[in-house]
Amino acid sequence: MKNLAGMLKQAQQMQSKMQEMQEGLVELEIEGQSGAGMVKVMLNGKGEMRGLSLDKSIVDPEDTEVLEDLIVAAYNDAKVKVEAAVQDKMKDVTGGMNLPEGFKLPF
Repeated sequence: MKNLAGMLKQAQQMQSKMQEMQEGLVELEIEGQSGAGMVKVMLNGKGEMRGLSLDKSIVDPEDTEVLEDLIVAAYNDAKVKVEAAVQDKMKDVTGGMNLPEGFKLPF
């Protein structure tokens, strides 16, 4: 019975840490880049775009396709970095415990 009570206490502590981590993800800022840094996208830890920066030299009204591709590439770069940062934070919360593949945070 003591083991069960201990396990429940650990689960509650982990749940509390998870909630704190999720709240902190809004504050996390990750930058993705493309075009040698001429396009930059800023995402928070939940993957929400918070900023976009374009070097004026790449803005060509006659060729918007290149700019569109660079924005998508910068966003994807930032998203990969956000996912890696969330994984690292998750390891801190779970104490390095391996969670099942495909486990996603509830957001």
